[in-house]
Amino acid sequence: MANEKGTPIFRNLIADYLDIGTETTPDIHVMSVFETIDESPQAQTVEKHYTSDKSATTITTGYQSQFPITGDRYKDNKVTDFIAKIGEEQRLGVQCDYFRVNLFQPIAAKADTYYARKFVVGFAIDTLGGAGGEIATVEGNMNAIGDVVIGEFNIKTKTFTAASEEGTE
Repeated sequence: MANEKGTPIFRNLIADYLDIGTETTPDIHVMSVFETIDESPQAQTVEKHYTSDKSATTITTGYQSQFPITGDRYKDNKVTDFIAKIGEEQRLGVQCDYFRVNLFQPIAAKADTYYARKFVVGFAIDTLGGAGGEIATVEGNMNAIGDVVIGEFNIKTKTFTAASEEGTE
């Protein structure tokens, strides 16, 4: 029997984009200087013990997604400048659109377009750090606000189209 593990998905095949612009003037950039942008869906559950069952049943009722981030700071990188400023100035209520793009899932017959998910995120910046002789860093979490939107993202035009807009939902 052949080994059926499949092809590994390396992290550089998951692209992360952040819109640091305004609603009327988007300014979408790839998050290129981050060492980690993890995804923690954090399923929210409730446990029920039905009278007809011996064992309890766990039901997933929602998600509270969080994206822990660790990035290097460069003075000419708009994304890390934007995120670091939230921590430096202790800003509250800052929200952005965040796009997680699977470069290993192209959309058929659409050049430069891939399966993607859009999250509205808020920021909890925990550390603005860096030891002597090292590049300064920014660490914290991007916390999802509301529901994920499934769709597609064109990496050349940096535009997201929700699946419902395409009639595919």
